[in-house]
Amino acid sequence: MLLDRRSFLVKERVAFLKLTDRYDIFDPDSGEQIGFAQEEVSSFVKLLRFFIAKQLMPTTIVVKEDDSSEPVVTMKRGMTFLQSRVEVLDQSLNSIGFFKSKLFSFGGGFTVHSKTGEQVADVKGNWKGWEFQLLDMQGNSLGTVNKKWAGAIKEIFTSADNYVISLSDQIETNAGLAGLLLAAGLAIDIVFKEKA
Repeated sequence: MLLDRRSFLVKERVAFLKLTDRYDIFDPDSGEQIGFAQEEVSSFVKLLRFFIAKQLMPTTIVVKEDDSSEPVVTMKRGMTFLQSRVEVLDQSLNSIGFFKSKLFSFGGGFTVHSKTGEQVADVKGNWKGWEFQLLDMQGNSLGTVNKKWAGAIKEIFTSADNYVISLSDQIETNAGLAGLLLAAGLAIDIVFKEKA
């Protein structure tokens, strides 16, 4: 099962004039595709993206193991102005928590909250590059998100990113936290960084 894994290689699909994003998820060791994350928005929102910045518009991202399976994690963000809030839902569409973007952060990042609103983790970016740490409230590492070189042509001419999400072994027994942290890793690019 997707949420039983500790590491994920995420590759954004490249497309000309795309209005929604799709990310393929692989096992970084074997190279086997183990899932995907697909943005799902209405036709009206797709149309508005020609005129309004994508980061301000509502979006829904579903994470599935394959096209015929039900989502294992769903992320929903409403309209955004200064601070984004992203709700994270489990397979039954019950809340497992949410993210809130930070207003001021050198390297980027956001806070991770349980469904009751308690902050359970912090996502901190490195101002020098595309590296993020997932930290618990005591500063212990829950995982990392690191960008991987995608090749000169792809890096120069597209905004498509490849990155690895690695979760700490200490969250192995907590599927809800694993789902929340996988969603946090995906949200760095899909929700908070993707520009076009």
